[in-house]
Amino acid sequence: MASNVTGLTRIIKAAGYSWKGLRAAWQYEAAFRQETVLAVIAIALACWLDVDPVTRVLLIGSIVLVLIMEILNSAIEAVVDRIGSEIHPLAGRAKDMGSAAVFLALILAFFVWIILLSAHLKDFF
Repeated sequence: MASNVTGLTRIIKAAGYSWKGLRAAWQYEAAFRQETVLAVIAIALACWLDVDPVTRVLLIGSIVLVLIMEILNSAIEAVVDRIGSEIHPLAGRAKDMGSAAVFLALILAFFVWIILLSAHLKDFF
């Protein structure tokens, strides 16, 4: 369904929908809440560390990617659950693939932090 809203009004409405989505993720998804708390700590640490701007962006970006993947995974799960409660292989596959996306983002974040911090600490000592 196309909307006739354009310009600044469209941007404001889109921001409202995004805020509503973030609030829903916080309210209904425990994993998102847990990852957000860890993200706040990790981002604060990345800002506190004496690293170059590119390293800081990589550290923060890898964490934000985990939150993005968690929101997408939750959206997939919500749509699958809305369609029906019967067990179907495709529904299970969709949920598993969303979970795999979150898992891969977590692995990426872990290795980014380990590699960049080990290089930083090597220079420190």
